[in-house]
Amino acid sequence: MEFDSHALAGLRIIDLTTVIMGPFATATLADLGADVIKVEGPDGDMTRGIGARRHDGMSAMTLNLQRNKRSVVLDLATAGGRAALDDLVASADVLLTNLRPRSRNRLGITYDRLAAVNPGIILCTAQAYGAETELRDRPAYDDIIQAASGSAKLPELVDGAPSFTPSVVADKTVGLYLVIAILAAAMAKRATGRGQEVDVPMVDAMISFNLIEHLGGHTFEPAEGPFGWARVLTPERVPHQTADGWICIMPYSAQNWADFFRLAGLNHMIDNPRYATVDDRHRHMGELLGAVGGVTSTRTTREWLDLCNSYSIPAAELRDLAEAHHDPYVRAQGIVTPRKHPTEGDYYVMPTPIRLSGTPVAIRRDAPALGAHTAEVFRELGYSDEQLARLAGGAR
Repeated sequence: MEFDSHALAGLRIIDLTTVIMGPFATATLADLGADVIKVEGPDGDMTRGIGARRHDGMSAMTLNLQRNKRSVVLDLATAGGRAALDDLVASADVLLTNLRPRSRNRLGITYDRLAAVNPGIILCTAQAYGAETELRDRPAYDDIIQAASGSAKLPELVDGAPSFTPSVVADKTVGLYLVIAILAAAMAKRATGRGQEVDVPMVDAMISFNLIEHLGGHTFEPAEGPFGWARVLTPERVPHQTADGWICIMPYSAQNWADFFRLAGLNHMIDNPRYATVDDRHRHMGELLGAVGGVTSTRTTREWLDLCNSYSIPAAELRDLAEAHHDPYVRAQGIVTPRKHPTEGDYYVMPTPIRLSGTPVAIRRDAPALGAHTAEVFRELGYSDEQLARLAGGAR
């Protein structure tokens, strides 16, 4: 392949996903060097038309979610489009789709059929519920998954009202599970030469994700304590106001707390047995964070940061994400990187934030226009000009 100095060079992935979850997963894999071929319908991924953009079809989300990919247009409602997809599958290691099982079956995107085309294919599927359950064809987006996985109800344990996280956290979390699943299946294929079927149900993934810390005493049968981790379910777990702004101060160890109490003039709290062990402190976290909030307004944010840093007490100023692209740390780390797109001009991209010394993450291609690589990809598969013309006609 052209890019042979990247971790996943030689891995070809057919990206038959839409919106955020799947495209986020494949953007991560593409950043790591995989050859990702984004298959879009004639109207393109819906995110091409969502939010800020300079030209139709090239939205802000598109610039980041479709980076490092090649865009191919296929109309899978036609026999020609489905046949062309088979040709792509024959050349690929992985096909990832978030189509629901009913739609996949209608289009012939089943493991048994695709394995007949390519015995080494890894078919990775992701929908709301398990592909073998009676709920498999229910539609879902991030808010639905936050509700069905219990994520939206957790805030009720803090302030009495359920709420959604102001981020598509389920889409992105499950997207990372997809990356893990695909890499695991690819490693197995490397060892055995065989593909397999992989399913990552969104609700399942997020229930498991949420229960890591919150199953708590209910881990045991019968229960040995309450549900939920008290440290993160206290109403006092909020940013605290300083004399000139906001800060998060999070003493954790016994030494952290003793140092903070002295700095804050709270010497009477140092030897309180209610805070003797880490478990004691977590159970009484509301009292401790209330004490933090009671003193932070006496100093400026910078004064608190300097004091905390001098005693190795964890603390941070609240970063404004709206200004992150101008933040010196963010720019120096390349978390947000300025680039020039060939058609969209100056823009910012967020590469996958993983450091690999020998096979670094790289932005090799800017996000393509819809169908920009259809001819290129199918010429690589041996299509003639006549076949390409027929394929283009079918895409319409």
